[in-house]
Amino acid sequence: MNVAPMEALAATSVPEGPEWQYEPKWDGFRCLARREQDAIEMQSKSGQPLARYFPDVAQALQELRARRFLLDGELVIPVDGQLSFNDLQLRLHPAASRVNKLAREHPALYLVFDLLEDERGTSWLDRPLRERRERLEAFAAKYFGAGEAIRLSPATPDLRAARRWLRTMGGGLDGIIAKNIEAQYEGGQRTGSMQKIKDLRTADCVVGGFRYAAKERVVGSLLLGLYDGDGLLNHVGFTSSMAAKERPALTKKLEALRKAPGFTGRSPGGPSRWSTERSGEFEPLAPKLVVEVQYDHFTGGRFRHGTKLLRWRPDKKPAQCTMAQVEHESRSPLNLLEKVRTG
Repeated sequence: MNVAPMEALAATSVPEGPEWQYEPKWDGFRCLARREQDAIEMQSKSGQPLARYFPDVAQALQELRARRFLLDGELVIPVDGQLSFNDLQLRLHPAASRVNKLAREHPALYLVFDLLEDERGTSWLDRPLRERRERLEAFAAKYFGAGEAIRLSPATPDLRAARRWLRTMGGGLDGIIAKNIEAQYEGGQRTGSMQKIKDLRTADCVVGGFRYAAKERVVGSLLLGLYDGDGLLNHVGFTSSMAAKERPALTKKLEALRKAPGFTGRSPGGPSRWSTERSGEFEPLAPKLVVEVQYDHFTGGRFRHGTKLLRWRPDKKPAQCTMAQVEHESRSPLNLLEKVRTG
């Protein structure tokens, strides 16, 4: 495949104006999908082949009546009405038998948001987005049909609607993508004509443990916990954004609070295919310390990425650090696809 995905420039605010179109930033794997007669090719953002890991989607692409096309979109996997990034990662397995079993258990969706080449072999790369989107919608209406595996991703010129997506579905979306409708498809480029905006949020968390740095006997990361409805402290992520000069004193403070078990619910380093000997090693702490952290995404019961330490909260009782802080993010973004289908 000789086309690289167009990439978004990170922005701190949502651009406004009639030249902008807004789309969900799905929590999945970016994927270019090309068909040439019976040949299906699926390529990741880094240029790696994906068809062998998503045979269900490859088969759905094969079954489309269009014999040629080049699409840009996102691979996602719904599990119990929510999108599961963990199940996406599980697909990256060397054994075809394992991949096929996972595909049967939790089929993937391919959410298409751009058309780069149509069924006649005509390239749309040098056409403005407003024309590509119009052509994509016509293509989807003609070929996608009632199938579940390949879907049209929503787009809107209404900034209020886009902000509402984040407000009601923050845990299922990775943010908003703003695209200039006059821009051509600039493969492999990261320009201001395509911007990604994440809705950064904060949460107060209990420090349930810590890990030492790899090469020095000072704290490397703080392990974060939130209490569930049963009063159990569950590990939900980590932060390592402490200043280097503060780490020696912080290490002494943490060492004085060491006390098992640290986490009374889900603990760090639980069973997974990525677990290592080190991933289960941590120093448990008495639940005395509270920190406020900034995060961009909470899914599957944890912060997806490392969080940013904003401040210590000596004024906050550990028992007040509950999962209720992130429960507002539970609404499924799959509802947006129903609106595309019916609207």
